[in-house]
Amino acid sequence: MSAPPAGSASPAPARRRRFLPIVLATVLVLVLAAVGLAVVRPGPVGEWLGDEPSAPQAAARQPEPAPVAVLAAADPNAPLPTAQGVRAALGPLVGVPALGDRVNVSVVDVATGQSLYGRGEDAGTVPASVTKLVTAVTVLAARGSGYRIPTRAVAGATPGEVVIVGGGDPTLAVDKKGFYPGAARLDDLAGQVKKALGGTKPTKVVVDSTLYSGPVHEPGWDSDIPDGGYGGAVTALMVDGARSDVPQAKKDHEDGNHAADRVSQPDLAAGRSFARLLGVPADAVTKGKAPAAGAGATAGAPGTELGVVSSLPMVRLVDIMISDSDNLVAEALARQVALARDEPASFAGGGKAMDAVVAELGLPADELSLADGSGLSRSNRISPSLLTDVLALAGDGTRPDLAAIFGALPVAAWSGTLTDRFEGPARVGAGLVRAKTGTLSRVHAIAGLVSTADGRLLSFAVLTDDAPPDGLTAARSALDRITATLTTCGCR
Repeated sequence: MSAPPAGSASPAPARRRRFLPIVLATVLVLVLAAVGLAVVRPGPVGEWLGDEPSAPQAAARQPEPAPVAVLAAADPNAPLPTAQGVRAALGPLVGVPALGDRVNVSVVDVATGQSLYGRGEDAGTVPASVTKLVTAVTVLAARGSGYRIPTRAVAGATPGEVVIVGGGDPTLAVDKKGFYPGAARLDDLAGQVKKALGGTKPTKVVVDSTLYSGPVHEPGWDSDIPDGGYGGAVTALMVDGARSDVPQAKKDHEDGNHAADRVSQPDLAAGRSFARLLGVPADAVTKGKAPAAGAGATAGAPGTELGVVSSLPMVRLVDIMISDSDNLVAEALARQVALARDEPASFAGGGKAMDAVVAELGLPADELSLADGSGLSRSNRISPSLLTDVLALAGDGTRPDLAAIFGALPVAAWSGTLTDRFEGPARVGAGLVRAKTGTLSRVHAIAGLVSTADGRLLSFAVLTDDAPPDGLTAARSALDRITATLTTCGCR
């Protein structure tokens, strides 16, 4: 799986890429036009602190200027770049020392599916967070864009015992002050439970998080990930993405810092919050399994449902995952793929199920090996050409449900993980590159869409997993310059 020597880059034969550029361009323009009218940044970013419009701070805050148009509609008559032109433009940039010796690249013309530049394009490479593009497409394919994840409460084995059954919604909130705007809420569930129980007072809460199996941390994660702010224990029940201090996490998020302290046992923490809403003491919260409801069981009998709340629709969860590179949301969505394909809801089950869905979609699953859904694992391998295939399929019009990934992709120098990118020589790409990024130590990646100077729409993926240590800034700048160059080049 090593990359070819730097001098051997050559255009690869056209692979299966069925892309309708006008369809994709229309999707992008509509999404961005809606964003320009409704919020100051694409995706959910502007809403994190804005779900209380009556707050005094909101009235005093000055609105940001309206965003400029980005990714205007592609010109279907724009001249096609040549493979020689793209190679001449990118070759010197791909070979810079900041990216190391293992840089794998795929650039494709989306109108024709023609490969314009390939360097190790079929080689499995550690992808970091660009993994989330595969997670997004597979969960939308497996669950559908409107699917909502349930969190249920059922009657326990004895009177007064309430079992909360985690369904895998990582955005579940305690109340209206939760981290994710519009999320399902435990106070709503508690209200349903109290009504269903009538005069019976809740006395005990049992937490059933058995939907998930296997380890709560993926073995391929770096040792600092579980408690480093970007990862955490993956359990079937959690609130606010397991954040321990939601008000502080909101403030940090608005400042562009997505790291947050996480509780070590998210399911028990959520159970205790639920118990508090029911008036049950924290020491009466235990872990267990919900009893099965017997045939013809009467209301309130063991296992019968006392209430249910549902997550945001899947399309919204995908938007959150991509725009803010939310790792715990990503792991939850990977498990939804597993559940939809009757695999265990675990790291291994999610990887196996996503591989199967990729194959079902007609994509080269042999160029994919996933240990998790977030990209935190160094055991993951994805080829750049598979990523450009994923982007193509999502926009070719045959699966319109998959096009949701484009509205979530960060825009260069404007939103999400690209907000503070594309500076210096890469500034020419600001507003013109829309992409998902990925970063681990010595691993740097970017994959997305770009319009050339002539208006030709290209998909691209650039991955390196052997960059110099302590070279984060230099590697990111090098990736930005590669993609920005495509915006200024007719490459003919």
